[in-house]
Amino acid sequence: MIMADRKLNAGFIQFLKFNAVGLLNTLIDFAVFTLLHSLGMMNTPAQIISYSAGTANSFFWNKKVTFKDKSQASKDSFDRMQLVRFIILNLVVLGISVLLMHLLTDKFGVQVLISKVLVTFVTVIINFFGSRKWVF
Repeated sequence: MIMADRKLNAGFIQFLKFNAVGLLNTLIDFAVFTLLHSLGMMNTPAQIISYSAGTANSFFWNKKVTFKDKSQASKDSFDRMQLVRFIILNLVVLGISVLLMHLLTDKFGVQVLISKVLVTFVTVIINFFGSRKWVF
């Protein structure tokens, strides 16, 4: 029972760390997207650039803070396959986000920043489970 409680607590703390990193990623993503959109850039390239900025931040902080316990052996070394899995996951999530942004704004007429918020909720969930189960 105690072991299960420790595992649950560790999982909860990991989820909180992921969300703290995710909040920072989201702030970077939204700031870059808003800036590019206000400068007249179309939604799709702005989404790709802003998402990429948040993703670069995400890899660094999730590797160093959120999922460090799972990779203690390679803590100080660079894991190429981990980076490849991270890039693949984030390309998939980016594709989903671009598709959802397009559907919400162009097909359903949802305002672009509201669409961005809705898409972010979906992509955070996909990204957490992909990162936890496959990447780190």
